[in-house]
Amino acid sequence: MPETALDRFLRYARIDTQSKDESDTYPSTAKQFDLLNLLVKELQEIGARDVTIDEHGYVMATVPSTIPKAHPASRTTPVIGFVAHVDTSPSASGENVQPQVIHAYAGGDITLPGNPSVVIRADENPELAHNIGKTIVTSDGTTLLGADDKAGVAIIMTAAQTLLSNPSLPHGDIRIAFTPDEEVGSGTKFFNIQQFGTAAAYTVDGDTPGELNKETFSANSAIITVHGRNIHPGSAKGIMVNSIRALAEIIVRLPKDMAPETTEGYEPYIHPHQCEGEEARSTLRILLRDFETSGLKVQEEILRRIIAEVQPLHPRARIELEIRESYRNMRDGLEKDPRVTECLWEATRRAGLTPRWVPIRGGTDGSRLTEQGLPTPNIFTGGQNYHGLTEWLSVEGMNSAVDTVVQLAQIWVEKSQA
Repeated sequence: MPETALDRFLRYARIDTQSKDESDTYPSTAKQFDLLNLLVKELQEIGARDVTIDEHGYVMATVPSTIPKAHPASRTTPVIGFVAHVDTSPSASGENVQPQVIHAYAGGDITLPGNPSVVIRADENPELAHNIGKTIVTSDGTTLLGADDKAGVAIIMTAAQTLLSNPSLPHGDIRIAFTPDEEVGSGTKFFNIQQFGTAAAYTVDGDTPGELNKETFSANSAIITVHGRNIHPGSAKGIMVNSIRALAEIIVRLPKDMAPETTEGYEPYIHPHQCEGEEARSTLRILLRDFETSGLKVQEEILRRIIAEVQPLHPRARIELEIRESYRNMRDGLEKDPRVTECLWEATRRAGLTPRWVPIRGGTDGSRLTEQGLPTPNIFTGGQNYHGLTEWLSVEGMNSAVDTVVQLAQIWVEKSQA
């Protein structure tokens, strides 16, 4: 019997593929190859062609066209692709994941068995109400679940098996790619678009069923480093320069009305997300996000003004600011070929959902791929609460994503003949 998306997800979720910030290897963790190599084997087993994995961990494969070569559509149907990442966020543990399958969810809060202090609260998760009586998956409360993005991997694999098992379904060549290190901002660092060979692609890396994404934040990261001087505190008077105190002055001045916890929709944010240090040197890592790329410069100037205000308070400290480009809003790139989003909208509708465009308050591999010339919007997976212990997955949503992918492959044939 063909495997379901849930079967696959449960197998993949148990494999630790957590990526790591500031690694000097690629992928950032060798354990990502555990799942990547398994996917190579499984792609070969279901009959995919041209299955490859390179030294960077990129897995690529082809679901061959079912259009007869004599048919005009064989010449006009473009190659499209589907992309998902195998790594999970460094924000919480990805080791020894124990998925909990809840059949016929009865509603209300969900206390997770491995850590009863972790509760998925119904009032914080309105999407739970749409899953009463249905199957959902959680972790046990001690780790991430890994639906971001192993649900996407399972969806693509299940859709590929569906297409390969049903040669009567008309579609052109379909390319598949699985990437490492998306969660640490490097998912496309060595991605070979020419080798992938598609006219358009779709990441399967969203959340709520029916929600589609053609806009992401534009993103930079900022690193503020404060250099001080350490000495034994017993003889520190007039000598010690405590970098932690200076950094604290910077943190309290960050705008509270421009934070993830106080913004929504298209509102930008400045988000301090990692801090480490001791007296001689302290570092603060900050995410800068705005749907308008020009807004990133405004955020940079806010940081520079704060540093200029704090520096005189700690004249013997040295404060440095480094800005790194992360990714850019995919909106402009997708507008160049409306077919890419039009086909996705129709595929979602045919899968029985009400499609809606929702901006991503984050980014995907598709942000970078679109910026590099490969239009790549994003498809939902059914997952919720990514990057935290309360992550959960709607199995119905995952199955609807499989149907959307299968429909999308067929709609491109229709679109190419219109």
